Amino acid sequence: MSEPVSVRILDREYLVACEPHERDGLIRAAALLDGQMRELRSNAKTATLDRIAVLAALNLAHELTQIRSQKEDHQHDLSRGLADLNRKLDRLLELQR
Repeated sequence: MSEPVSVRILDREYLVACEPHERDGLIRAAALLDGQMRELRSNAKTATLDRIAVLAALNLAHELTQIRSQKEDHQHDLSRGLADLNRKLDRLLELQR
């Protein structure tokens, strides 16, 4: 059952509903977003809150897509390596017969 969790982002408090087992992850995500937005605000003093939020979201989305791409590459490499091992095992088993 969802429960409200209070998070602070750029000195504003937000109540977000989430499942109890997701609470810690939500708090960590809010802290990450808060840090990104604070960094952007310190580098661009005249930027509006909307612009800071969009830039932070773009930075995080870019990081996520890079991580996903790396994960796919690793999975592909692992699958290829396992297929090679299976072929070698099959050859060895054939030699044993």
